[in-house]
Amino acid sequence: MTRLHNEQVTSHSRPRPPLHPRLPSPVEPVADDRFHRHGVRLLLKRDDLIHPDLPGNKWRKLAPNLEAATAAGHGTLLTFGGAYSNHLRATAAAGRLMGLRTIGVVRGQELAGQPLNASLARCADDGMRLHFVDRTTYREKRDPATLARILREVAPPDGDGKTPYVVPEGGSNTEAVRGCAELGQELRGAADAVGVACGTGGTLAGLAAGLGEGQRALGIPVLKGGFLGDEIRTLQEAAFGGPRGDWSLDERFHCGGYGRTTPALLAFAEDFEQRHGVPIERLYVAKLLYGLLTLTEEGAFAPGTRLMAVVTGTPSP
Repeated sequence: MTRLHNEQVTSHSRPRPPLHPRLPSPVEPVADDRFHRHGVRLLLKRDDLIHPDLPGNKWRKLAPNLEAATAAGHGTLLTFGGAYSNHLRATAAAGRLMGLRTIGVVRGQELAGQPLNASLARCADDGMRLHFVDRTTYREKRDPATLARILREVAPPDGDGKTPYVVPEGGSNTEAVRGCAELGQELRGAADAVGVACGTGGTLAGLAAGLGEGQRALGIPVLKGGFLGDEIRTLQEAAFGGPRGDWSLDERFHCGGYGRTTPALLAFAEDFEQRHGVPIERLYVAKLLYGLLTLTEEGAFAPGTRLMAVVTGTPSP
């Protein structure tokens, strides 16, 4: 078996970059009468505690991509995100820690030349070179011709002739989905249902594949549009050759779309923090917990259910 740098072994026994993650992440029971009165036991999978700079699903997605990039001799990572992207911040931090150059392609040409917000400033402080593109180009970033043009503009080959290693928006690709399967494997036997917030679908695709018989995964999309089911099926096909696990989506809790919140959601998150002393990230984790409480009150979970919520990130700076 392969020994990790932090002296722990993953369920796949795969080597990981020397970033000293806390794995497996802890599971914490939460005494919350709003769930308890329905006979549901709430537990938190504290993936936000995996690494201070690469918390939650960012570690699980980026670690196998870092492994693949360094194994192939790439010195630069290039990835994509919006102006408040957690994924951009995590990639920039990973580059700093691993000694890799990073380039972030940011949605919104109008942001070029403007003062950086706190999230992008953190990326820049970690050494990421930011390249702003118009929204049409950003939407077409997966088109091979568009990607090739972006690479020519911002990322000439390294001195050894290597082009950057491209990580997709949100980090969801075949390597990332397989990395997230380890999350499910850590939770085998620990819960009956496991909920996770979904952006690009990679975490849910892997989580569902890693869970055991009789366990189900529930995704709470933070974007509207109804496209995520097809994305998850495509990711599982690429990673595992076909569908894996028992999973479903509930698309009622996006609060109007990515980056959107409502007063009710913000009040819920603040109340949850005060009740349980757990910092709640507003754009993903708050929507997950709010959705799980609503479903519990609707009777979606039978009495006696052990309900696990995956805390995938930390509040933004």
